[in-house]
Amino acid sequence: MDNPVIIFGAGGLGKAALEIFKDNGVVVYAFLDDDKSLHNTEINEISVLGSTDDDGFLKYIGKKCEAFVAVDENTIRQDLVKMLNERRKIQPVNAVHKSSMISEDAHIGHGNFINSAVVIGTQAKVGNHCILHSGAIIDFSATLEDFVQVGAGSVINTGVHVGKNAFIGSGVTIVSGVKVGVGARVGAGSVVISDVPAGETFFGNPAQKV
Repeated sequence: MDNPVIIFGAGGLGKAALEIFKDNGVVVYAFLDDDKSLHNTEINEISVLGSTDDDGFLKYIGKKCEAFVAVDENTIRQDLVKMLNERRKIQPVNAVHKSSMISEDAHIGHGNFINSAVVIGTQAKVGNHCILHSGAIIDFSATLEDFVQVGAGSVINTGVHVGKNAFIGSGVTIVSGVKVGVGARVGAGSVVISDVPAGETFFGNPAQKV
């Protein structure tokens, strides 16, 4: 990546993204965050310059800078991505930890956060703007649609299909072939052995509707 990156969001996810970019030799130009109490402060020597809709900084994106959205609240994340798509005509870049293992035959979209020790198997598909926390495993031929979040240490087994906006908590196991619907949620530590309908919340071992 030749251009420096502006990170949208100066919270925990933003700090983790900063570490990833630095470890990969990518220059981070600044943070933008809507919490005004953070403005004119620094995080590991990188300044929080202003709000996420500040045209004075947005004008650089797509010309001199790339963008990465580091907000895990899905509604805000989607709004920021939409704004960057419409106003700056760009897709955010990926933040991929150098310790992750991604098959050459996997498909990875745009704007994803892929943290340390994540494994993505052959022919797996990860859409756009997903968040994969440390140690998550996306096994071969599994599919994550856009804006999916997978918690630390979770295992998405082969052939699993996870719909858009779904949330998978930490330490979850989803057995092969299961479908998790759009906007569904799976609680931490659950073992999912049957399909999770769209919009439903499942929890437990075996996971059941809450």
